[in-house]
Amino acid sequence: MIKAIAIDDELLALKVIESFCAKVDFINLEKTFHKPKEALRYLEEYPVDLLFLDINMPSMTGIELFRSVTQSTMVIFTTAYSEYAVEGFNLNAIDYLLKPFTFERFLQGANKAHEHFKIQQPNDAETPSYLYIRADYRLHKIPLTDILFIEGLDDYLKIHIVGTKPIVARMTMKNMLEKLPAKDFMRVHRSFIVPFSRIENVRNKIITIGEEEIPIGVSYEKTFFENFGK
Repeated sequence: MIKAIAIDDELLALKVIESFCAKVDFINLEKTFHKPKEALRYLEEYPVDLLFLDINMPSMTGIELFRSVTQSTMVIFTTAYSEYAVEGFNLNAIDYLLKPFTFERFLQGANKAHEHFKIQQPNDAETPSYLYIRADYRLHKIPLTDILFIEGLDDYLKIHIVGTKPIVARMTMKNMLEKLPAKDFMRVHRSFIVPFSRIENVRNKIITIGEEEIPIGVSYEKTFFENFGK
């Protein structure tokens, strides 16, 4: 089930999206917001899979709001102004719905989101093989086995990868951990997540991965040593 919220300064537009989502069995519209800043506060606590997002709002445009979201999420832009379409697709939007749109047109966008969502979901019987991250206006497909470690930098994460430059994404450590298989990755410090398979040795509470030395934080020490080597 896709978890979604809708953001639009027009209450009637939110009612339309509520009505259309109710007809789709794979989208759970959790909340609607007519104030963008309230939506951003909600997203900090409750990550979702999909945003229905109006572009032309007075206090903050949908483009500005989407760029402020720290998690990797899908977006379907809705607006009465076709001139925003190019910028919307430059942000890797799933779709762009020009108001007023019919249920049939809404369903086209919803189905695109559903297909994208299924691609990113691991088979229940298998461990996921890839990490999908939105950065640099594109969606990156990163093999989990290629990740050296993940470093937290304020509101951003730097994903260090074998044989290529790091990918920097606007995302929280909490959101990242939700995407990674817990049996293979662990947070060892407020600023670091490491894959167990890449750890070469541990000495004096310092993890060595390649040429990097990563400290084990005091609050993570007990859990790390209980799980490392299992």
